[in-house]
Amino acid sequence: MSPTGGGNLLPDGPLRHAGALVSKILQGFKDFIMRGNVVDLAVGIVIGAAFTTVVTTFTTGFIKPLIQLLGGGTGTGAGAWEPRKGVIFDYASFLNAIITFVITAAVLYFLVVFPLNALAERRRRGEEPPPKAPSEDIVLLTQIRDALVARGDNPDAPPYGRHQEPPR
Repeated sequence: MSPTGGGNLLPDGPLRHAGALVSKILQGFKDFIMRGNVVDLAVGIVIGAAFTTVVTTFTTGFIKPLIQLLGGGTGTGAGAWEPRKGVIFDYASFLNAIITFVITAAVLYFLVVFPLNALAERRRRGEEPPPKAPSEDIVLLTQIRDALVARGDNPDAPPYGRHQEPPR
C-alpha cells in the first residue's frame, strides 16, 4: 500500500513521475516497433552487409590486383611501399577500402536513397501516381455488392433491382 492508503505501490512524489515516464517511454517504444519501420531497417542492414561483402570481394579479387599491377609487381609486397625495413605502407589495401566504400555508397544512394527522396518529394507536392484501375474481379464484386444493396431487405426481389431490366 502507498502511504496515502491507495492501492498503488509507488509512493507519491518523484518515483510516481518516474514510473509514468518509464511507462510513456515503453509505450512509445512499442508504437515504434509496431510501425514496421524496424523490420524494414533490419532487412536493410542485412542486405547492406551482404552487399558490402560482395563489393569487398570484388575489389579484393579484381581491383586490388589491378592496383598491384600498376604499382609494379604481383608478389606479397606488391601494392605496398616499404621505405624502411619492417615499415610497410599497404596502399593497395587502403585504395581497396576506399573503392569498396565508394561503390557501396553509390549503389545504396542510387537504389535506396534517391528513389525514396523522389517519392517523398512527390508526396509532399501531392503528386502521387494515380491508383491503378481496379481489376475485373474487383469490378465484378462491386457490381454484385451494388445489386445486393439495390435489392434491399426483400430477398424475393429480382437481382437487378426493383425497376431495372436484366442486361441483354
